Amino acid sequence: MSFLDDLKNVDINNIGGWPLPLKIAGIGIICLLLLGGGWYFIIEGELDQYDVAKKKEEGLRELFLGKKEQAINLPAYRQQMEEIHQTFGSLLRQLPNSTEVPELLVDITQAGLGRGLEFVLFKPERETAKQFYAELPISIQVTGNYHELALFISDVSALPRIVTFGNITITPASGNRLNMSAQAYTYRYIDDQGSPAPVAKPSRKTGAL
Repeated sequence: MSFLDDLKNVDINNIGGWPLPLKIAGIGIICLLLLGGGWYFIIEGELDQYDVAKKKEEGLRELFLGKKEQAINLPAYRQQMEEIHQTFGSLLRQLPNSTEVPELLVDITQAGLGRGLEFVLFKPERETAKQFYAELPISIQVTGNYHELALFISDVSALPRIVTFGNITITPASGNRLNMSAQAYTYRYIDDQGSPAPVAKPSRKTGAL
């Protein structure tokens, strides 16, 4: 009798009476089902959790290595921050506070008069607030020769406070003299009160208007 005939004559209620080949095949099928079920319900879920844990471990490892590198370089970072603070403080000291702006404006006029320039206009404009400082434009018109104008700009640039020039226009005047119109900019550190800086009015004794 063939295996197919044995399979046709199988009594599902009498497993003990099954032929040996059929018992072996049945046991094999049951084992496969158990393995498949175990893989699907147990092992596959554990593998997913393993992948998640592995990725988490890799992330923690990278974080650890980053923290380790920062810890190794911490003295250098502290030194760099100290240098930055010193540089920032040095630059900040070049910004006049509200009480120093009038003195700075006088210094600018004195620099021009000291070079023999004649002030036609010296007019501080309205401040413009930035982040931690305010920009104070100053409209300037002076008359002098080329050498005097150049020395005036050089002298103002050499002041201990920051002053920049822009919108410079030079036109001929009488003789060898020139008219220079410019916009000077100085910058004021905004204190906690944020109060505007008082504006100095050049005196008539200096010859400024």
